[in-house]
Amino acid sequence: MGKRPNFLVIVADDLGFSDIGAFGGEISTPHLDALAMEGLRLTNFHSAPACAPTRAMLMTGTDAHIAGLGTHVEVLHPSQRGKPGYEGYLNDRVATLPQLLRDAGYLTLMSGKWHLGDTLETSPHARGFARSFALLPGAANHYASSPKAGTGFPRQDTLYTEDDRFVDLPDDFYSSDGFTTKLLDFLGERRPGEHGGDKPFFAYLAFSAPHWPLQAPDDLIAKYKGRYDAGPEALREERLERLKALGLCAKDIRPHPIVARNKPWDEMNDEERARSARAMEVYAAMVERLDWNVGRVVDYLKETGELDDTLILFMSDNGAEGALIEAVPVFGPYLMDFISKYYDNSLDNIGRPNSYVWYGPRWAQASTAPSRLYKTYTSEGGIRVVAFARMPSLIAEPAIGHAFSTVMDVMPTLLDLAGTEHPAPDYKGRNVVAPMGRSLLPWLKGETEAVHSKDAVTGWEFFGRRGIRKGDWKAIWIPAPEGTGDWQLYNVAADPGETQDLAASEAARMAELLALWDEYVETAGVVMVDIRT
Repeated sequence: MGKRPNFLVIVADDLGFSDIGAFGGEISTPHLDALAMEGLRLTNFHSAPACAPTRAMLMTGTDAHIAGLGTHVEVLHPSQRGKPGYEGYLNDRVATLPQLLRDAGYLTLMSGKWHLGDTLETSPHARGFARSFALLPGAANHYASSPKAGTGFPRQDTLYTEDDRFVDLPDDFYSSDGFTTKLLDFLGERRPGEHGGDKPFFAYLAFSAPHWPLQAPDDLIAKYKGRYDAGPEALREERLERLKALGLCAKDIRPHPIVARNKPWDEMNDEERARSARAMEVYAAMVERLDWNVGRVVDYLKETGELDDTLILFMSDNGAEGALIEAVPVFGPYLMDFISKYYDNSLDNIGRPNSYVWYGPRWAQASTAPSRLYKTYTSEGGIRVVAFARMPSLIAEPAIGHAFSTVMDVMPTLLDLAGTEHPAPDYKGRNVVAPMGRSLLPWLKGETEAVHSKDAVTGWEFFGRRGIRKGDWKAIWIPAPEGTGDWQLYNVAADPGETQDLAASEAARMAELLALWDEYVETAGVVMVDIRT
């Protein structure tokens, strides 16, 4: 076998589609922009509606309901407890990407958010990573110096692992910096003949930014002071125009109207606008800091001469986070009480280690536009995410790719490039499922016009929200008030904003998709509940 490529998979947490410059954003992201503009920008890449399911799909190539993350373990409904696919960790029905790449001779490294099991037995170390530094749960303060109060939250001393043990954080820890430093340490340990120095590597850098709480260095926050004083609706229009200018969406595209339960900008008072704009300033600072850390990794790969031998895949784990967290029945009231006791959310303090805020649905829809809604929804705003790939030998010229693909396609693609195959139905004496995704390689090489056939079916479910897609047609069910509570039908190729419901005029197609939905529920083992966010 000839020299095999290295793999660097970078996942941002709750990053919006148009947050980085190469995808229409105003935030300073020069390192990500350079990688994206040298590679292939994907405009039709899809995740699950939320982070843990997406990460399960990435690590296994199959549906999250099959892999054990049918929902977030933090909000597991009594009717789902104990059911296959709702274990809250990667179950024994799947073989993971790092396990298979390790078996194929790769050095497997991870640093960042895991959210696929919160015990040592279900940690990255137990699922194939030779070296790992991981935040086990779905979220945490970004600073080690943030208030530490564990009542009802994961204990601080069981949040992070390094390999097979729990670890404390250094006092100067900031998530994006700390995760990147650890990955660079792991890469730097390699020596010829030892520590994996003669092996290709699979490195997984999983940021927890820009997930709330929104926290960032003061100097970066200051850079964005006043930038968002016109409000989220104005930002949405700015970004849409840049998306059109960049060729990332059609010039005549019809964006979905904003759907939000909080006040529009012109109905807020001055204090409300100031606090909202400050939250967005902090968010932008978090994204810029993430970009700076990506630059650190790129600089390292340049210094070692490995940059062009490494396939870099960057993506977000879902659409932008738009929930009004304070209104979420599952944990909103408790969280607000927790914040009032331990944090200072005064205007000038927002963004510092002892503040705890999020930015809400209107800012989220500034970045998901032209798509409908945001994270946790099965509409395109929840599942169509920013993504790009760079590797000169594979992607010779900068390009934009509009073919439909999903995060489940990553495992087959990397296995294909590594020259190995998935072992299903048997892996080391246990039955495992085969990936549902398809390798992107034939499409990237120009051998096929699409990644998936027109007959391919993809399903989504989260918090009882539903979606089923075949070819360019997609049916979704979203409860009120964000949805209608009825099944709706869209041709997402002609109407990516999901603005024209064709359920009545395309009754036969609607019936076909509903039958496919029933098949998906049965095959994936979906147990549906409605958890309002």
